[in-house]
Amino acid sequence: MNSREIQLKAFDRLLTIMDELREKCPWDKKQTMESLRHLTIEETYELGDAILENDLDEIKGELGDLLLHIVFYAKIGSETNEFDIADVANQISEKLISRHPHIYGDVKVADEHEVARNWENLKLKEGKTSVLEGVPKSLPALVKANRIQDKVAGVGFDWEEPQQVFEKLQEELEELQHEVSENNKDKIEAEFGDVLFSMINYARFLKVDPENALERTNKKFIKRFQYIESKTKDLGKSMEDMTLAQMDVFWEEAKQL
Repeated sequence: MNSREIQLKAFDRLLTIMDELREKCPWDKKQTMESLRHLTIEETYELGDAILENDLDEIKGELGDLLLHIVFYAKIGSETNEFDIADVANQISEKLISRHPHIYGDVKVADEHEVARNWENLKLKEGKTSVLEGVPKSLPALVKANRIQDKVAGVGFDWEEPQQVFEKLQEELEELQHEVSENNKDKIEAEFGDVLFSMINYARFLKVDPENALERTNKKFIKRFQYIESKTKDLGKSMEDMTLAQMDVFWEEAKQL
């Protein structure tokens, strides 16, 4: 049995199990697309964590959880004859073929940037009225900003050089500082948003994923702060008993770990 046959057999096994669970398990029988939605989002974030940790075994497990959700939604869809897993697979296959004319047609591309630009233009030809239609409304704001910028850059609405983006960031910081001095809360929030949007844009030019970068910093901060908590406990004290100067000593120790 070759690898493709093994893969198809494994997928068929999953489909069979899904059929059995939907028929026999009280919990699985009650689930709807709406009830699964928040669980799917949670599983996606867990996969994201595993990717950041570069834990390949955990990635494999989380991919399995997500695959189960895809099969689950398709099973629910099949029960009302709306769609099944074959429809799901065929639809994405057709989309991939139509969006890759440089592979399945006679279009020539120079690099991945041209591929991305063609992708967005093809979506508009398919009936989309805006390149931003594909950005989910429920995305976290930071991720949404990154996707918005990717989308508009795909049709040529972009800065030419990283330095231009950095200069824009500096401009936004100055505007924020001005509103801070004026103590206008509403304008401070608006300008702070502009700063964050510019930072995300600059990250894109630096080829840094802002979500990953921030999460790495979150993890680093948590590790260092928990080191302070541990050291404080070793001294038989609580955090409230420590001065900022004392905590800073442990913080500097944590940075060397």
